[in-house]
Amino acid sequence: YIYFFSSKANKETFMKNPIKYICQPKPKPPVPVKIAIVGPPKSGKTTVARKFASVYGLMRLSIGDAIRLVINNQPESALGLQLKWHLHKGLTVPDELAIQALDVALMDRVCMSTGVVIDGYPLTRKQVKLLESARIIPVKIFELEMDAKEVFRRALSDKESTNRPSYPVHDSSQILAIKNSCYKQHIDAIRTYYKKEHQNWCMVDATQSKWWIWNKVLQEVQVVVKEIQIYLERIKEGKAASIADLCITPEELQGRLGEFGQYCPVSLAEKGELVDCSSTASLQFAAEFRGHYYKMASQEELEKFLSRPEVYVPPLAPYPLPPPDMLPKRLTAAEVKALFPKSAEMQGYCPVTYLDGKQRYEALVPGNIEYSVMYQDKVYVFETEEKLLKFMRLPEKYWNLKLPRKLPPKKEPILLTALPMAGYLEQAIATSLIKALNEVGCLKPKLPFLSVKRTALLFVACHLK
Repeated sequence: YIYFFSSKANKETFMKNPIKYICQPKPKPPVPVKIAIVGPPKSGKTTVARKFASVYGLMRLSIGDAIRLVINNQPESALGLQLKWHLHKGLTVPDELAIQALDVALMDRVCMSTGVVIDGYPLTRKQVKLLESARIIPVKIFELEMDAKEVFRRALSDKESTNRPSYPVHDSSQILAIKNSCYKQHIDAIRTYYKKEHQNWCMVDATQSKWWIWNKVLQEVQVVVKEIQIYLERIKEGKAASIADLCITPEELQGRLGEFGQYCPVSLAEKGELVDCSSTASLQFAAEFRGHYYKMASQEELEKFLSRPEVYVPPLAPYPLPPPDMLPKRLTAAEVKALFPKSAEMQGYCPVTYLDGKQRYEALVPGNIEYSVMYQDKVYVFETEEKLLKFMRLPEKYWNLKLPRKLPPKKEPILLTALPMAGYLEQAIATSLIKALNEVGCLKPKLPFLSVKRTALLFVACHLK
């Protein structure tokens, strides 16, 4: 074999002990990373982005850089002409055109081979939506967190610096206040979206030193890169691999779901339970195998699937997923009412409570319409959310029960005025009467020229009034 070295010193080191360097493990496959850094003005976004670009060779790309790149390299293209038209008119480039320019800039050789740091973007929920539609999803988004007071302090410090550029800089207190206000207005919605859909949001305290911030960002990126490298290696070897940190869009997930849809194949194979994982958009317990995606119920099921995936998917899977019309479907209260005149099975009693209670008379508990399920064209209502989920997992166990001949009497409300006199007094004024009698016993009132009995009656009457 012939080996090439980057310098003469490396060649001489290799010549001294070649076996040491030949027998080392193979290097991990290079992974082009795509990260984004957002934050208020003066938080250090550009400083961190430039550090990544200089140390690791990533391309730093702001939305302005992307627009300039298209105008300089493709001035006669349709996109370039549209961008120039807006700029010559003194208008702001629309978000739709800006995203197209960013998409073109990401085709650069450095972005495709090494990676890119998107500086200060996205800033609004609309921009996030356009990025999703263009399939531009950073593997990690860092938010540099800093309050307004620190923003103005840094701006004042920059004005006193001797390294200011010769051209005017838009960093007056009024402009910074507007920028910071706009940022605070939109960042909560952006953060919530990425945390929920991709779990790729990372908060960084921007008031720390630049070295601390750099180390924090670098550690997070290294973890993501390692996860992606492990994913690529396992897929290349034909094994199952976790897809938790790959920022897969919901549309891509839906298009590549395996034979079990969003039901957990491990729970179905080992327990015969239908565990629906569609209630959460998180891919924390999801994996890819043979080009298809599978979602698991928990970390335990995910580890079992990653170790022996072929056992849980066809043709070795012990149980196939039932057809769609044989799967239980949860209903809202409005959907149940819309099915009128169809009534609930078992006369509205909870089947799970009845069977788990060994079909005793005491286990006949009425269900709540808020916890309803449609199964095999029949409606079932349940006592609690827990009982509903139990039925959803094992519908075959609970669906075909028979009620006993003797049922509990219906609990109908009784009007207070329909009670006999003693019952009416007990339910209506018993508490007030007891209080009045206690007061009489404690105070022992005596009015002049009236007997004790007459005085006590007048006191009780006034007390009740």
